[in-house]
Amino acid sequence: MTGGRWSDGGSPRILLVDDDPNLLVLLADQLRADGFEIQTARDGEEALRRLRSGWPDLLIVDMMMPRMDGLTLAREVKAQADLPIIVLSAIETADSKADLLDEVAEDYVTKPYHYPELRARVIRVLRRLGDKVPRRELVLGPDLTLELHRRTATVRGEAVQLTPTESRLLYAMAANLGQTVTTETLLDRGWTDTENADPSYVWVTMRRLRQKIEPDPNRPIHLVTVRGIGYRLVQVEPQRAAADIEGGAGA
Repeated sequence: MTGGRWSDGGSPRILLVDDDPNLLVLLADQLRADGFEIQTARDGEEALRRLRSGWPDLLIVDMMMPRMDGLTLAREVKAQADLPIIVLSAIETADSKADLLDEVAEDYVTKPYHYPELRARVIRVLRRLGDKVPRRELVLGPDLTLELHRRTATVRGEAVQLTPTESRLLYAMAANLGQTVTTETLLDRGWTDTENADPSYVWVTMRRLRQKIEPDPNRPIHLVTVRGIGYRLVQVEPQRAAADIEGGAGA
């Protein structure tokens, strides 16, 4: 962003969902002043109605709301597409934050919010999720197709659901298809708001992903380890044998 506007000339669209009308007005004005296009909704049901007329780039949602709470809304949204979500909530417990970040949210901001911090997190999420991955299926081989915007993989003809964390890591690798993405980059993509996150988080998630999408998780051909550096997402031609891809399981 430069001068309160995005340097590429686009204006990211954000839907704010909160049952506090004063917060909605204040936060909408603050974000509009920084160049965002803003829509608001007072609860989850109103938010879903607005989503039917078009999808924003980001959803900022409170957890505690009447009629439909934020978690129910977030789950409804994630079942349709991988719309990035920032939770804005008074819930402060570490376990609640961790659960939300793993299931539905890209980031978490505690109320009362400090606007410069919230703005920084909004920009970071939008830039991180701005990886240039086509919003269509990505065919990685005869037995694997990814639809990252829907958080699904088709593995040997069967649909497999991806968690938000898994899809965030795959987004980063798909945007650099065939190139090595460092463990540090993947850690930043997956666990921005987690204190004391360490590389083992990436290793565990990669092992879980291999169990989901690889023909043989112990001899991965799509999620390839580049030892001491990171990982590479690989497209495999039908005739290429798994033995031709160096990687192996583990870290």
